[in-house]
Amino acid sequence: MVGCERDTPESVRPLFEEVAASAGLVFTHQTGATGHKWFPESYCGGVALFDFDNDGDLDVYFVQSGPLPHERGDDDAGPGNVLFENRGDWTFVDVTERAGVGDTHYGIGVACGDYDNDGHVDLYVLNLGANVLYRNNGDGTFTDVTEAVGVGDAGNSVSGAFVDYDADGRLDLFVVNYIDWTPEMNRATPCNDRWGNRDFCSPNVYDAPARDTLYHNRGDGTFKDVSEPAGIHAAYGNGMGVVATDLDGDGRVDLYVTNDATPNQLWINNGDGTFRDEALLAGCAVNKAGKPEAGMGVAAEDVDFDGDMDLFMVHLNNETNTLYRNDGGLFEDVTSRWGLDVTLPFTGFGTGLFDYDHDGLLDIFVANGRVNQWQNRAADRNPYAEPDLLLHQTGGETFDDVGVTAGPYFQTSLTGRGAAFGDLDNDGDVDIVVVNADGPARVLRNTCLGTDGAGTDRHWLMIRAVGTRDNRDAIGTRVRIVVDGKTRVREVRAAYSYASSNDFRVHFGLGRATAVSDLTLHWPDGTRERFGVDGIDRIMTVRQGDGIALGNQDEQAS
Repeated sequence: MVGCERDTPESVRPLFEEVAASAGLVFTHQTGATGHKWFPESYCGGVALFDFDNDGDLDVYFVQSGPLPHERGDDDAGPGNVLFENRGDWTFVDVTERAGVGDTHYGIGVACGDYDNDGHVDLYVLNLGANVLYRNNGDGTFTDVTEAVGVGDAGNSVSGAFVDYDADGRLDLFVVNYIDWTPEMNRATPCNDRWGNRDFCSPNVYDAPARDTLYHNRGDGTFKDVSEPAGIHAAYGNGMGVVATDLDGDGRVDLYVTNDATPNQLWINNGDGTFRDEALLAGCAVNKAGKPEAGMGVAAEDVDFDGDMDLFMVHLNNETNTLYRNDGGLFEDVTSRWGLDVTLPFTGFGTGLFDYDHDGLLDIFVANGRVNQWQNRAADRNPYAEPDLLLHQTGGETFDDVGVTAGPYFQTSLTGRGAAFGDLDNDGDVDIVVVNADGPARVLRNTCLGTDGAGTDRHWLMIRAVGTRDNRDAIGTRVRIVVDGKTRVREVRAAYSYASSNDFRVHFGLGRATAVSDLTLHWPDGTRERFGVDGIDRIMTVRQGDGIALGNQDEQAS
């Protein structure tokens, strides 16, 4: 079963329909490839879904890359990033020039968050070289405030997360850096495939792991680099992905970083402005065989419904995409037990845990694309291309690959990199936007339940949390519902997947339940509130302070 069963002949309709061209979201990513196999060409390409103009619709921001800086002329700029405004009718229009966000650096990824708490989401672009922070002016335009704010990390950044790690109501910024790469490294250590042709190197060939960066929001419109005193510089790694959530159950937000061919890091928040890396002790630094994997994209959700956040991350081919089950802050690699060995042939980048068919169980999407051509030497055109994966959770602690029946898109191959998840048309289900290296972006409209939900009795609820005590988008808020006596927990989070930013809103599939008996929010400042739910199959806005305040004892008993 693929989920999303219907009682009508429309059951032959694909689960996802690719609509980029008809929607006007026409974007072709460029790595700047010239045949030299410069290392950054192998991992660039992010995308953000965020509502920049506060009209209730998700807009789309694509990060562009090549040519590489050292191959440009002195006065030559790159092709530039692109912002598409959502018109609300499944059409989008390019507003990059008017908005002023066409950064022309060699782009890798993007992060979103309202760092100045003015009610408008700001945009942070991660580059090879200096990063850029665009402040949202609230009138459809942005201003580059990087230098004034102090967040122009000049390393080789891939992913970022706006997160309030000290619970002061202001969003801080965590930046994941890959390796300290230079063109001279490529020239000094060229790599070849098994036939002697030039190919991309493993990052460990360069032996230049980087340290990540933590910026503290001072509250006056500027940030301070606190990486050293916070303990973040105690470890190096080939950083690629990040997710921020409470992983040890102490109520403080932690940081989990996936590293490519080096052990992952679990930065446990000590509550005093410092962190310690507990990944090895907690069981999520390396796989069950004791080996580090090529960590790219990562997601954190309560897959097994025990109340804590599990970790799912994607890797190189011949390494499974790994599921770490969280049991009170200790992790177990349950990949094989949950049927995820099916991912072995693929190289994953963007990924997300989400309920595409509203059955109440979290499914998986992975954007795949190889990084070495010898893995697919027989390919006619693109030796790095692979089909993406859609994995359906069956309810018996297993995932099934349903790509064969999910629609024509899953039978095609491109070189997937960033993937972002969100409800682009506000119809209650999660759509996906995928960036492909040296290929067209793809927009996957979720048609599992049809365009109007007809022919199914599965339901949903989407929560938009609004903080009124700073942190306006309520990043880090834990949302708990009770449906048919069962508890489901999710979190307000934009930073997950790979080099991308996602819908702030929290989506729940309800299965055939027709009511939600309890909705409780645990806000980042430690307060808890219960809200009434007057109806389902809708997007519900929940404002901090409007609910019934709960103490710790009330929350535990509820």
